Amino acid sequence: MAPGGSAYENVCESHIAFSDYSIVPDNPEFISSPYGEVAAVVSGKLRMPTDSAVHDLLECPVCMNLMYPPILQCPNGHTLCSNCKCKVRCCPVCRRELGNIRCLALEKIAESLELPCRYQIFGCQDIFPYHSRLRHEQLCQFRLYNCPYAGAECSVTGDIEYLVAHLKNDHNVDMHDGCTFNHRYVKSNPQEVENATWMLTVFNCFGHQFCLHFEAFHLGTAPVYMAFLRFMGTDEDAEKFCYSLEVGGKGRKLTWQGVPRSIRDSHITVRDSLDGLIIYRSMALYFSGGNMKELKLKVSGRIWRKDM
Repeated sequence: MAPGGSAYENVCESHIAFSDYSIVPDNPEFISSPYGEVAAVVSGKLRMPTDSAVHDLLECPVCMNLMYPPILQCPNGHTLCSNCKCKVRCCPVCRRELGNIRCLALEKIAESLELPCRYQIFGCQDIFPYHSRLRHEQLCQFRLYNCPYAGAECSVTGDIEYLVAHLKNDHNVDMHDGCTFNHRYVKSNPQEVENATWMLTVFNCFGHQFCLHFEAFHLGTAPVYMAFLRFMGTDEDAEKFCYSLEVGGKGRKLTWQGVPRSIRDSHITVRDSLDGLIIYRSMALYFSGGNMKELKLKVSGRIWRKDM
C-alpha cells in the first residue's frame, strides 16, 4: 500500500452531491433504496427518520445483521455489509451486478447513532455509540450461550432456559434434581478409547443447572480420564458455588474439590486447563477390579453454595 493510502482504496466512494441543491432523483428504484432515503433526509425533504427507521437502513438484507463500515452498495443504492459483499455477485434486491461502491452517507449517519445492546430483551440496559456496540456485544454478560453438549459439535445458541430444554429434547441428556449424585460409568474395551468426551447428566439445584462431563484423552503420553462440572450461567454466578467429586475402589479413593466453570468456557478449555478430577487409566482399571477389558467407575459428587 502506498504511503497515506487507504485500506479501502479499491472501493469507490459514493457521495450525495445533489443534496446541496435539494434535488433528489425521482428514479423509483433509487427512491425506494436506503441510499434514496438517506438522500431525502440530507436534502431536507424529509424529517430525520426515527431510530427504528435508521436501524432498518443499517440492516444488511442478506445476513440481517447491522452493517459496519465499509458499507457497500449497488448502482441503485441498495446496501449490504462487506462480509456479504464477498459472498454474492448480484444485488440481493434489484439483481444488478455489484461494484465496489461505498455508501459514505449511510456510514456518516451510523457514526452519530446510539443504540441499545442487541441483548436488551435478556436484561442488558446499556446504550452504546454505534461503533462500540459491536465490541460490547461480543462480551456482554447477557449474550446468548453456546450449547454445552460435549458429545458432538452443536451450533445451537440460546438463553439458559432454552438450552436446558434443547439438551433434554435434542441431545437426550439425563436431568437430575438434587445436589448430590452417584454416577456409574461402564465401558467395555477401555484400551480402545483414546480421545472421547461424554456429557453425562444435568443437575438442577439451587435454581441453577450444572453439567457433568467425562473425558478420555492423553496427558503427555499417559491415557487419562477426567470428570468436571460446568455451570449454566455467568462466570460471576459460577463463583458462588463449589463442588466435589470422588472416585475409588479396593479401599482407595481420589477426591477433587473446586469451583464449576461457566459454560462460557468450552469443555475443551476446561479439559486443557486440567480443572477437574483426573484419573489415570491404569488407576481407573484398578478401581474397576483389575479387569483390563471393562471399565467400571462410580463417580459421586456434591454441589453446595459458598455461603452455606
